[in-house]
Amino acid sequence: MTFTQLENEIIYKENEKVLARVCFPACGDGVVDINHTFVDESLRGQGAASRMLECTAAYLRETNRKAVLSCSYAQKWFEKHPEYSDLLAQ
Repeated sequence: MTFTQLENEIIYKENEKVLARVCFPACGDGVVDINHTFVDESLRGQGAASRMLECTAAYLRETNRKAVLSCSYAQKWFEKHPEYSDLLAQ
């Protein structure tokens, strides 16, 4: 599964249809809001959302940004992956 990195989102497409997405719009001062994670039913249970959050975390590190989490999935994911806690805005 290959994800496409855009400015404020990561997507996965098949046949030009977006089947998975994580959105993280900028909210100022080097901080983004991870506010939406979506995975199509055809991909659920295959780890797509977790892999997208890993990609998002890597992108945040590369670009020296922090995140706030208004998406419930992202909140749970970061709780399960404390190695990325340094990416969370205080």
